[in-house]
Amino acid sequence: MTDRLLPSPWRRVLALGLAALGTVALAAPPAPVPASSMASRVLACTACHGKEGRATQEGYFPRIAGKPEGYLANQLLNFRDGRRSYPQMGYLIEHLTDDYLREMAAHFAALDVPYPPPPAPQAPPAVLERGRALVQQGDAVRRIPACVQCHGAAMTGVAPAIPGLLGLPRDYLNSQLGAWKTGQRRAHAPDCMADVARQLTPDDVSAISAWLAAQPVPGGGKPATALPAAMPARCGGVADVPVAAGAAR
Repeated sequence: MTDRLLPSPWRRVLALGLAALGTVALAAPPAPVPASSMASRVLACTACHGKEGRATQEGYFPRIAGKPEGYLANQLLNFRDGRRSYPQMGYLIEHLTDDYLREMAAHFAALDVPYPPPPAPQAPPAVLERGRALVQQGDAVRRIPACVQCHGAAMTGVAPAIPGLLGLPRDYLNSQLGAWKTGQRRAHAPDCMADVARQLTPDDVSAISAWLAAQPVPGGGKPATALPAAMPARCGGVADVPVAAGAAR
């Protein structure tokens, strides 16, 4: 489940973006960046993540437009600080400050651009049904919570820090679940996603990613503002997820 090298046509864009970002990051202290200038300073991001961060046809790099701001900020910090491993991301942001990374996250979180229709299902009906069941119901016998318990009933995430799981390429979903399972991707303790991923078999991972990748994205992909009930486990970095009024905690 290792990350691939960045395709060669994008390397020059990455280098130019790194130079622009590094120049700003080394100026102390960094002033708040106007939205108009931030768009030009994240061009290196769009080389992989697509125009306005809406993803490309490459099938591996995830969409970042419209994701919860806290989630995006956490992931940038995780890449910079080594909890996630992807060399191109690490080189791009290794010298950027916390505040600058949060401004980048805010820029992409504020983008409201449409999702394309999902691709045709890439697995047999029985596999898709297995994926649907794990996403929506989990597996109590194996102590696997349903994905919807944390990522929201619509699977579009929950503000401020839980991502949606729809509108993502199957290959990306496969790789990230595998990275959680093997420890190549980590989060602040308690690392609830790693705990869940370790309970999944390779067939579970394939089924979940195939079903998720084939679903349309409802409501423009906007994250929910609260969960209907408390999360099934504590998760580092998302301790303040709102729960609907009157719900059990």
